[in-house]
Amino acid sequence: MVSLISVKVYNRTWKRQKLKHAHSFEGVMRYMARKRGEDEQKWGIVGLLHDLDYERFPEEHCKKSQELLEERGWPEEHVRAIVSHGWGICSDVEPQTEMEKTLYAVDELTGLITAVVLIRPSKSVTGLEARSVMKKWKDKSFAAGANRSIIESGTAILGVELKDLVDDVIMGMREVADRIGL
Repeated sequence: MVSLISVKVYNRTWKRQKLKHAHSFEGVMRYMARKRGEDEQKWGIVGLLHDLDYERFPEEHCKKSQELLEERGWPEEHVRAIVSHGWGICSDVEPQTEMEKTLYAVDELTGLITAVVLIRPSKSVTGLEARSVMKKWKDKSFAAGANRSIIESGTAILGVELKDLVDDVIMGMREVADRIGL
């Protein structure tokens, strides 16, 4: 039997992990925006809010975000980008802009890289290199929840090599390492 205490501990842990993911994503999106000469603030906010609805409405992921943001008058560009990150999974909005394509490509990859960091003795993204991630990439049972086909699709629509995207995501995560505990 599961106790109420264990459920509460699990919920707190899960919420912390989702918050760390949001901050990781924000850092990566800011990094990517700077690298491309785009609006760092806008990209960062979209990255931070991309899973806005997931905790309360997992069955309506992306759809509920759209509803919540539109009700509050958020710019269409932000709303569309957030909804497009679920393309092919929970949304039929195909990523079109550079921000949308980046959001789509990077979401699953941040999870995979976090998993690689957590098995390192240092538990730090600071010394992580893309080749370590690429080794784990080949092991389909490692971080099996990170959908590699979405990551591959994302690299294709961005027109970049996987290793280069991994390098960029690592660099973006390094910038927020203190906030995400890595």
